[in-house]
Amino acid sequence: MEIIYQDEYLLVCLKPAGIASTDLPELLGKQLGLSAPLRTVHRLDQPVQGLMVLAKRKHTAADLSRQIMAGEFEKEYLAVVHGCPEAPQGEFCDLLGRDKEKRLTFVAAEPGKDVQQARLSYRVEAKGQSYSRVRVRLHTGRTHQIRVQFASRGLPLVGDKRYGKGEDCDIALLSCRLAFTHPKTGEKLEFSCNPPDTFPWKEI
Repeated sequence: MEIIYQDEYLLVCLKPAGIASTDLPELLGKQLGLSAPLRTVHRLDQPVQGLMVLAKRKHTAADLSRQIMAGEFEKEYLAVVHGCPEAPQGEFCDLLGRDKEKRLTFVAAEPGKDVQQARLSYRVEAKGQSYSRVRVRLHTGRTHQIRVQFASRGLPLVGDKRYGKGEDCDIALLSCRLAFTHPKTGEKLEFSCNPPDTFPWKEI
């Protein structure tokens, strides 16, 4: 697995599609020969690829989790969607519920049990004949949030077999940018990566 950055407190890796976030600590620990366990502080859906940060120390994990809760940890994604949003940039705000038996997230009509507010902002970066590439910044971290909020507006992500049309390709969602404050040094760290040169990314 590709390591983008590491020091004695944390590491940033490029998670491949198909690997569960919860499996990363063990996989990376073995790859790097680490004696102490790594700790995840945020997650990516199993089919989604991209940047993730893991903590090497307990206090590092606690501080990164605090930054996430306080909205100080920046997470941006690239996605390829069917169609194109009406506005070139904007914000989606929804109430999202979760069907635990079916393991599906849905847009709820009104507040209720296990219903949470979800908010993201987006900007259209490129438009093709059938697809658009959008840059998304999450302001909340709900399960399947990006996938559901776009699909509910008739803009499903290409390759999304759960909420979209289920094309035979990896879901076109990439964790492309992370920015946060180093828990020990106080330095602002920022990491980014580019999408793969495969369908549907190369179509836009």
